[in-house]
Amino acid sequence: MRKSRCVSALARYPPAVRELLALEPDPKLISMARDKSPGTRPLNFLEASAEEIPLENGSVDTVISTWTMCSIPDIRRALEEMRRVLRPGGRLLFAEHGLSPEPGVRKWQNRLDPLWHRVSGGCHLNRPIEEVIGTAGFRMDHLETGYISGPKIMTFMYEGAARLQ
Repeated sequence: MRKSRCVSALARYPPAVRELLALEPDPKLISMARDKSPGTRPLNFLEASAEEIPLENGSVDTVISTWTMCSIPDIRRALEEMRRVLRPGGRLLFAEHGLSPEPGVRKWQNRLDPLWHRVSGGCHLNRPIEEVIGTAGFRMDHLETGYISGPKIMTFMYEGAARLQ
């Protein structure tokens, strides 16, 4: 089932996309992803962290981040790196979970985050995604927020597009 998701996600890129770069710091996860890769698009895996992207300044058109900003250890540094590698006019597309606007939910996100972070591979429940993207020098072109199904403390979503300021 995961392979079909990968195929359908890669198939959604328009024909004009010449190359896809996938950034992952864990060699085991890269190996697993290579095994699942359908080979329908040129897909190059980079074994590196988001805090130190091994690409030249202004070398990519678009950065896509899906459900990763919660677990990057230094999210501000990672966003600086995303800014650095984006060409002028480039975009950051994202779908992330994070801090809820509801005070009661936020309270529980903040209370549970230290434990959750330790048992969930470094995931943070309470990252203010819109704020960290904005303070990193991006301007929101589009942002949708809201809950998806599941426990509210884990399911407040931010989906959008941002450009360099």
